Amino acid sequence: MKIALLGYGKMGKAIERIAVERDHTVVTKIGRNDSMEDITKADVIIEFTSPESVLGNLKYLIPTQIPIVCGTTGWNQHLPEITKLVTKYDSTMVYASNFSLGVNIFFELNKKLAQMMTRFKEYNVKIKEIHHTEKKDAPSGTAITLFEGLSENMEKQNWHLGTGLKKNSVPIDAVRQDDIKGTHSVTYQNEIDQIKITHTANTREGFALGSIIAAEWIINKKGIYTMKEVLGL
Repeated sequence: MKIALLGYGKMGKAIERIAVERDHTVVTKIGRNDSMEDITKADVIIEFTSPESVLGNLKYLIPTQIPIVCGTTGWNQHLPEITKLVTKYDSTMVYASNFSLGVNIFFELNKKLAQMMTRFKEYNVKIKEIHHTEKKDAPSGTAITLFEGLSENMEKQNWHLGTGLKKNSVPIDAVRQDDIKGTHSVTYQNEIDQIKITHTANTREGFALGSIIAAEWIINKKGIYTMKEVLGL
């Protein structure tokens, strides 16, 4: 499989290493201000850039009909618009707030726990995410996905940034520290006890591997998908 990497920072380099290990060829690596001229040589495009550039990138790439794996976060408010474009051009895309296999299992565990806890109103729920200082969006896309898993099964339909409790809103504490790949936790607490589930990423390789698995899966498909479909969860 021929892969184009759109975004060649630390994540792009990790994706390249795993792609080569899995016998794929990286035909072009596009960093900031580089030309996209060679992108048409690829069988699939893996996009890990920034919240500021992702929307323009997707609008440019979708009409090419080259399958896209998009791991950039901070654009989900535009998902209806992007979904319409994918349909209009009969194109293909996998998007995810997090491509780690472990995190996507964690998402399903979070939903199951929320279903169990909905009966116990005395517990307050909160989300915390810790990332490296270079991460620009806060809260993380992963934290928002965790909230969405909660809101599907609980009465609270809003989130707010911070640690304070608000009616009908889940607090999301976003912390930035040096050299943290990504830690997410969901905590239920009352005066008596605490229930907490946590996922910690030790390296970027988990995200990179997930994006390559998504790229392998998406070939010869049409439409817009998430990692839930890719992994059959």
